[in-house]
Amino acid sequence: MFRFAVSTFAAVMIAFSAQAEMPVKATIIDSTITQAQVEAAQVAWGDALVKIATDYKEGGIDKAKATAKAVIDGAYGYNLGPVLFKPTLTVEPQTFRPTAEGALAYFVGRDPNYPADNGFALKGWTSVKIDNSAIFISGKTAQTIGKVHISDAEGKVTTVDKTWGYQLDDAGNLRIVLHHSSLPYTGN
Repeated sequence: MFRFAVSTFAAVMIAFSAQAEMPVKATIIDSTITQAQVEAAQVAWGDALVKIATDYKEGGIDKAKATAKAVIDGAYGYNLGPVLFKPTLTVEPQTFRPTAEGALAYFVGRDPNYPADNGFALKGWTSVKIDNSAIFISGKTAQTIGKVHISDAEGKVTTVDKTWGYQLDDAGNLRIVLHHSSLPYTGN
């Protein structure tokens, strides 16, 4: 029995590896959410990150904070309950950000309750490119995994591994309810 499971798993992984070079086509169990909606939500997140950085550069922390709060309220599912948010650059004991307050502190910093946060969204980001490895859609939920490439004003690109989970709310909006981000493993 175990051999069958391992060989089946190996065959699936070989098939998946062969497809990894092709454009991502979502696995869709139910068509309540479309792949286009998921990809649009990802692009909107990237555009919002750039907007927060631009507003900070042009209008200071108050403008950036207002934009970040609007982004969090509009894109994330904190209105549905805790969001499973693990930002890239957080440390114990505040690694995870299940509240909107914690997310805002991560994006713009300057919150005494989160003293280690420096404002990830304030780093002068100018563009975001998303490379999905896989998209899974089922009912009113969707999950994605892949790489996000974020460029700054000097052209330096920071790449992070990103997993997003979305929930379709009662108003028909995709809300981020899971957001895990980490720097790629380098083997060191």
